[in-house]
Amino acid sequence: MKTLIADYVIVGAGTAGCVLANRLSEDPQVEVILIEAGERDRHPFIHVPAGFVRLLDHPSVTWRYHTEANAHTSHREILFPRGRGLGGSSAINGLLYVRPFAEDIDSWETAGARGWNFADCLPHYSRSETWTEGRSPQRGTDGPIKVSRVQNPPEICGAAVAAARQAGLEFLDDPNSTTRGPSIWYYQQTRDGRRRSSAARGYLRPVMGRPNLKVLTGLQVSKLEFSGTRVTGVHAMTASAEPCVISARREVISCAGVIGTPRLLELSGIGDKDVLDNAGIRTRVALPGVGANLQDHYVVRLGFRVRGAGTANERSHGLALAREMMRYAVSGTGVLTYSAALVGGFVQTRYASRPDVQLVIAPGSFAAGRIGVLESEPGISCGVWQMRPESRGHVHIRSKEVQDSPAIAPAYLSDERDCATTVEGLRIGRNIFAQPEIARFIVDETVPGRAADSDAQLLQYARDNGSTVYHAVGTCRMGEDRMSVVDADLRVHGVSGLRVVDASVMPTITSTNTNATVLMIAERAAQMIRSSAITGVTEQRVKETI
Repeated sequence: MKTLIADYVIVGAGTAGCVLANRLSEDPQVEVILIEAGERDRHPFIHVPAGFVRLLDHPSVTWRYHTEANAHTSHREILFPRGRGLGGSSAINGLLYVRPFAEDIDSWETAGARGWNFADCLPHYSRSETWTEGRSPQRGTDGPIKVSRVQNPPEICGAAVAAARQAGLEFLDDPNSTTRGPSIWYYQQTRDGRRRSSAARGYLRPVMGRPNLKVLTGLQVSKLEFSGTRVTGVHAMTASAEPCVISARREVISCAGVIGTPRLLELSGIGDKDVLDNAGIRTRVALPGVGANLQDHYVVRLGFRVRGAGTANERSHGLALAREMMRYAVSGTGVLTYSAALVGGFVQTRYASRPDVQLVIAPGSFAAGRIGVLESEPGISCGVWQMRPESRGHVHIRSKEVQDSPAIAPAYLSDERDCATTVEGLRIGRNIFAQPEIARFIVDETVPGRAADSDAQLLQYARDNGSTVYHAVGTCRMGEDRMSVVDADLRVHGVSGLRVVDASVMPTITSTNTNATVLMIAERAAQMIRSSAITGVTEQRVKETI
């Protein structure tokens, strides 16, 4: 059996894992091993912004997860994309960079995550990014992730912005450095020129040559290694079933994500006793919150047929697509630089005292409103999602076999307020697209169609056709109560030598896209870990002196 050792062993080379590999290996005296089950980020669609639509169920760069069938979403097994490979989900997401409302982070501290408030977290948001469009006190200027404005949005997007203003929304030039009420704005993209700026490209690739950093791909971690109550390393296996043990002198850090981290803890005997008993695993540390508290944004799209304005639909097929590919190759412009949406908005329903629905407006439309292959006729879509859903689900292993997919049950639309907010969000979207500035281009509403007019019909459409926005969080949440999994320093309760750094630690979901916040969490965690190591060395020297 092969054995390796380092000071820090990081499980998962997704967004957080790439950040930690970079920041912890800045100290040349520290050895870091980064483990990734997937492979290098070589697939060309990863780096082409619009290529994400071809990757959401890709057999080699995703885990190909689906949710459990549920009555609240018409007994469908919903595709649940999670990135697999260097960069993780930052290599397959829709490139949208949106920071949360300050109140979202402040609520974490109020709920018991000491020190996690927006004012203390803001410097770490800024440290992660390079805002390429000027200077702002709230924006970073020399971080690894490049964040850019949408370049040359098509006319139909400008019409949507104008229509939203007619409907009473304020236009924001930069939604990431402004106090935000009901508003309309252009999305910002994690894009460096013509290429995606993933965590692998921004954080990991520039430091791959460091002699104190080893990046191991194609290696599936199966469980944690213990010495008493201390985690001392991990067991892993190659694609050819060759086992190995990777030991950590200081800490193991799980960055395996909202699905992978609770799965690893449960496979190692950390979790709810009933879940572990059902899987045939002896309980080592009883933490009932492992895998619980799953939250996600659930998007439902309106679709419209367009006349008199160009959209992505007709530019994504046949000879038109060939011309777009040539345009991208020559100038790095055109439809292949588009992200999941180009126009965004924050709107407020009657059920909230602040914006509670986010809009995702794209100059393209999909059959049944589900993201995938664009329709051939010109179209535009307006997705809506509830920003702070009340529905709570879970992720749990089914057995002790590492190759078995876990049970993923987000419980979308299981809360009545979520249902009501989603329906009103659809009505607000319809109202925007009825305004004169955009209505002059609209031929008809294709989905759900004008016949779906009652609340019951709109809710049924949402149940039949909604999907994840890939923002799942919360399955190993921070806190000090019985259902929390990690403390405010992201250390797992009940053991030593183990931290969790990924979206699973969020106590509640952020109102907006989550990738910017995962970058922040990882930046802050790196600072915590390095400070903890310095404190530990100092304390040891004091003891030796005494």
